[in-house]
Amino acid sequence: MGSDALAFWLREPGVGEIRPTAVREPGPGEVLVRTLRSGVSRGTEALVFRGGVPASQYAVMRAPFQDGDFPGPVKYGYLNVGVVEQGPAELSGRTVFCLYPHQTSYVVPAEAVVVVPEEVPPSRAVLAGTVETAINALWDAAPLVGDRIAVVGAGMVGCCVARLLGRIPGVRVTLVDVDPSRAEIATALEVRFASPADAPDGCDLVVHTSATSAGLQRSLDLLAPEGTVIDLSWYGDTEVHLSLGGAFHTGRLGLRASQVGTVAAARRGRRTPSDRLALALELLRDPGFDALISGVSAFDELPEVMPRLADGSLPALCHTISYEAR
Repeated sequence: MGSDALAFWLREPGVGEIRPTAVREPGPGEVLVRTLRSGVSRGTEALVFRGGVPASQYAVMRAPFQDGDFPGPVKYGYLNVGVVEQGPAELSGRTVFCLYPHQTSYVVPAEAVVVVPEEVPPSRAVLAGTVETAINALWDAAPLVGDRIAVVGAGMVGCCVARLLGRIPGVRVTLVDVDPSRAEIATALEVRFASPADAPDGCDLVVHTSATSAGLQRSLDLLAPEGTVIDLSWYGDTEVHLSLGGAFHTGRLGLRASQVGTVAAARRGRRTPSDRLALALELLRDPGFDALISGVSAFDELPEVMPRLADGSLPALCHTISYEAR
């Protein structure tokens, strides 16, 4: 016999609701997961919530276990941590991460979940998908020992990138953001902080995550000759405007995109997406990532919380959703 669960749906742009959904019994090679925590990937999920996914990107922007279609109704999300209640013996009772939307319980193939190390609490484990994005970016960027690097945009992705870069010997990392309160986060991540106006130039590498034209322009301006910007931003239907009449040409500057949907070319032949996700969870043994967990709400509050996250009236890095009282 199956059971009932509850899921968060975007009914239409700007309007969310909780809907009942049937959850079937798991079959061979499947697991039934009861959710403990999920995380709101604020940049992407806010864009989806606002209805900002371009029609040309509807197919490529689908989440692994998405139901419905853009712009809505759609069940969207991909930062989910839960406990396996039924499934293979080696997974039963284990805490796992899955790229699943906000739902109280669900059935997926066993290979779709990755075991969370015992030292990693569920509230931190929800960052696995974001740390995975950061890993892919570093594979794309190939930073070197001793590099001078700026990370422009101190959101979830930018902060995860900064934390990983800061672990490389001799690398000087500056986290750049328009919000001065992000300086406290930078200190917790053990990297420098600067406003866009005060950020040091002459960078070997800049990682851009702010999803703004101004942020991307400033990223290019911070480069040393022949330096490269790696752009992780997802702009959706927002137009991007750049001025390339300055040092872009004479300085032989580079601008490259990095996107987590495909393993970076530098590792594509030797790492699978599952390998990359497992690595992310191993790296989350680092308690420094707790600085990114900025708040928690109950699952039932999601229809009221998501609009506030989307419009910025609820400031957050990684806002987590708790299911534990249900």
